[in-house]
Amino acid sequence: MPKLPRIPSKEAIRALERLGFEQVRQTASHVVMKKETPDGEIGCVVPVHRELKVGTLSGILKQAQVTTEEFIENL
Repeated sequence: MPKLPRIPSKEAIRALERLGFEQVRQTASHVVMKKETPDGEIGCVVPVHRELKVGTLSGILKQAQVTTEEFIENL
């Protein structure tokens, strides 16, 4: 499993959009993103920071049900 990079939240949001997620709303410093799948709706919350910590990014990917490899390919 490749290591997750430390990236700005804007890059993470762009990568998730490439994976089919769309921004639903933004409340203060958190962006809520959703994606429709045949099994239902998948949602994740991305905090808007200059740099996301690796643990935070890992949690976002678990919420989004996206593998590290898929995410890195779409950066």
